[in-house]
Amino acid sequence: MNIKMNKDYGIKIIQLLFLVGLLILIRAFENQLFYDPFLDYFKLESNSVYPKFEALQLYGNFFLRYFFNSIISIAILYLIFKEVSLVYFAAFLYTLFFIILILLFYFFINYFNESQKLTLFYIRRFIIQPVFILLFIPGFYFQKQSEKK
Repeated sequence: MNIKMNKDYGIKIIQLLFLVGLLILIRAFENQLFYDPFLDYFKLESNSVYPKFEALQLYGNFFLRYFFNSIISIAILYLIFKEVSLVYFAAFLYTLFFIILILLFYFFINYFNESQKLTLFYIRRFIIQPVFILLFIPGFYFQKQSEKK
């Protein structure tokens, strides 16, 4: 029994490392995989005007990147907690947050000037990086612990 538990635990760790590796690969190859003229814009930290961009292509690539990060993050949550209802709830939250974030990005890029660059930077960061997993793991863990009491 103990050997089987250790083997299952080892497999779970390998699966988690694989999924985290996928998130790292998405980040490492972001320039090759996704269209985002704001990558260089924010790296330069200049006060210049926003770069020219193809809106449909940019929003489509934001969606793809967010989708890939979300699916991998939801798989991580499932591996950790093994609860389908939690997966549905996380998927709902990811969808809701994407809608809110993409609308905020749209309004900031179209109706605010470059003085709001930092706000746009953080909105974009939440879209392109798997930040929510860092909030969901401890949040869901705390929820599970409070259910046990």
